[in-house]
Amino acid sequence: MKQAVVDDTEDVSLDLGNEDELSLRKAKIRHPLATFFHLFFRVGAVVAYLFCDWFSKSFVVCFVTILLLLSIDFWSVKNVTGRLLVGLRWWNQIDEDGKSHWIFEAKKAATNNSTSTEVEARIFWLGLIICPMIWTVFFFSTLFSLKLKWLALVIAGISLQSANLYGYVHCKAGGQQNVGKTASRLLSQQLFQRTL
Repeated sequence: MKQAVVDDTEDVSLDLGNEDELSLRKAKIRHPLATFFHLFFRVGAVVAYLFCDWFSKSFVVCFVTILLLLSIDFWSVKNVTGRLLVGLRWWNQIDEDGKSHWIFEAKKAATNNSTSTEVEARIFWLGLIICPMIWTVFFFSTLFSLKLKWLALVIAGISLQSANLYGYVHCKAGGQQNVGKTASRLLSQQLFQRTL
């Protein structure tokens, strides 16, 4: 009786996806400049608020520097990093009748070179959520320490940071009316992912 010889060394092709998809998955941060500036202006405003008195005794210089950092942060997050890091954008449009319309957009999920990575999205959302909390702490510390001249600046910080947070949570929710539930769900997801 003859036994059939089986060749175990036969080449088998494995479908691992194309090389572009593999490099996209491996990339931790695809937009390093946008990620840097997403955090730079936010952290810069907080650091300037905390330590500005050490470098300048002029209240006006400190106030203008911090407000400038907050304004640049608002613009860059709203117009640049939101689009690049998470594919979301929002704006206000006024029609011919003078009525204001808020528009919230989310990019359709696609596997091309313009998609962001999970790390970028996490950096974006953590920066977007944590900074308004920090400015809220500054609000209460300013209020209780009776440094009322700083109160306007802290309120401006809360307003600018919270406006971006509200806009992007609204984009993430798809323009739905129930933003509160979506915001709490997003925050709990981010905190849960962070603990893992």
